[in-house]
Amino acid sequence: MSFRSQGALRAAAVAALTLGLVPAAAAAPKGAPWRIPTAVKTLPNGLIVVVSEDHSAPTFGLCIVYRIGFRLEPKGRTGFAHLFEHMMFQGTPNAPKGTYDRVIEGGGGINNGSTRYDYTNYIVSAPVSALEPVLWLEADRMKTLDFSEKNLSNQKEVVKEEIRVNVQNRPYGIFYWTDVAGTAFDKWENAHDGYGSFADLDAATVPDVRTFFESYYGPNNAVLALVGDISAEEAFAKVEKYFGAIPARPAPPKPDVDEKANTKERTLSQTDPLANVPAVAVGWKLPSRGTKDDVPAAVLASLLAGGDASRLYLGLVKGRELLLGVEGGVNWPLGDPWTYEGPTLLTFFGLYKPDTTAKDVVAAIDEEIAKIAKGGVPAAELARTKTKMVSDLYSQLEMPLDRSVFLSLAQLFTGDPASVNGIPARIEAVTSADLARVASTYLTVANRTVVDRRPAPAPSPDAAPAGK
Repeated sequence: MSFRSQGALRAAAVAALTLGLVPAAAAAPKGAPWRIPTAVKTLPNGLIVVVSEDHSAPTFGLCIVYRIGFRLEPKGRTGFAHLFEHMMFQGTPNAPKGTYDRVIEGGGGINNGSTRYDYTNYIVSAPVSALEPVLWLEADRMKTLDFSEKNLSNQKEVVKEEIRVNVQNRPYGIFYWTDVAGTAFDKWENAHDGYGSFADLDAATVPDVRTFFESYYGPNNAVLALVGDISAEEAFAKVEKYFGAIPARPAPPKPDVDEKANTKERTLSQTDPLANVPAVAVGWKLPSRGTKDDVPAAVLASLLAGGDASRLYLGLVKGRELLLGVEGGVNWPLGDPWTYEGPTLLTFFGLYKPDTTAKDVVAAIDEEIAKIAKGGVPAAELARTKTKMVSDLYSQLEMPLDRSVFLSLAQLFTGDPASVNGIPARIEAVTSADLARVASTYLTVANRTVVDRRPAPAPSPDAAPAGK
């Protein structure tokens, strides 16, 4: 999830880039797949620059992604990657707090940042005339920040308030992420709450923040992707002009985050004083990306819970009326099947009716999975699912801002931004047998984690008031 306010920014992005939504695929020969143009250059300081020309509108989308996320942050500093994302917007000695937003928004642009398991990214979209000021600002905060006690204290409180609003003081919080992952995974890197604990946030010092910056925010630990109305040669020259003199900095080694499938079901029962109806989340561990099963798992998840035509919706919401709704997927709710690197979960979440039980819901999900594991899926249903997935992918890639995110992460995780061009073919290649194999291999009882969250019982009218 984005940890700065995303809704208004996304709405603004859509409005600002409407002219850029002319499908680039339309220019390709009829029947030919749309291939995103990519060019890559690595600067002497290690910064990798990816450029994708798109001359459909005089705009650009820019994403800088750093290899630091929840599971890469130091132990004892839960939520530090998230906290530092906030610190990046607190100004520098050359551009005091407020300058970054004022310059970008004053030039007709928008900006945001987000933290995930495997990365933190910063995005900007604006008219191409604003590109050089934006590059200056991004390079300036890659050099250094305003490391002050005032800024750190302020952002600690901002993060705490986010936790109160998004986790502690709303029904269900985000248990379908934090509690499912905390129960399913064994390694601290994968299991701890990426939002952060209040104790670890309070313990963070200015030297801690400065060390974190020096460790993870060097150019050699980053990828910059630029999509828009500019040639690759000109883009490379401009990026080198502003970023080329920033020295590389030693980056910590990546921790070992791999985990095997679980061998015994894990369950957790909770009560929620803010919930009106019960909810259940079910997750299965999947290996890191790059196996033969990563794309089939994504297709299987979409077939099961990808909208109103999915099996779980038709079977458990419309059919048996056990659930009020269902959603989920691979790497959900923190992203999608294409934007993670280490191990992840395939998760389903739904509110269930008070006259049933989580056990009944899970048994019904098991039935749907067993049908696929034993008999695969009909060709028409599989084709419909794959068509929707490819269509959704192209819709994202047409947006310069979203495409810059895809390309930067493809470079970060695979070393080849053009690998995004192979995703549609990999989706199309998934067979019914692939889905049966994934269902029977990973979506098993032994590899399953179930978190049941029910409304807290109402206090008895005869109960004595607190303190009496």
